[in-house]
Amino acid sequence: MTEHVLTLDLAGVADKAAFMDRCADALGLPDWFGRNWDALVDSLTDLPVPPGHEGLRIVVRNWRPYADARREEWEIAEDVFSQAVDSVPELSVLLALGGSS
Repeated sequence: MTEHVLTLDLAGVADKAAFMDRCADALGLPDWFGRNWDALVDSLTDLPVPPGHEGLRIVVRNWRPYADARREEWEIAEDVFSQAVDSVPELSVLLALGGSS
């Protein structure tokens, strides 16, 4: 068995609204996703693990420009990712290094 991998590419994301839109699109979040931090935690913890996979891995790419430009928002995003991972043992969120200049 393998983990199912989703990529969250934040290239060009400059603010919270764009971050939330990118999460919704890249992660296939449900229509009820309210595009706020609490709704993101709820949505991440509800992501299904596809049949035949033992876990779900989200790889976040090109995150550094957003993190540098919106430090406070990025700290909240990191906390949201941590909360989701702590709640769902099958979920991993990984920050890709390199290519994030």
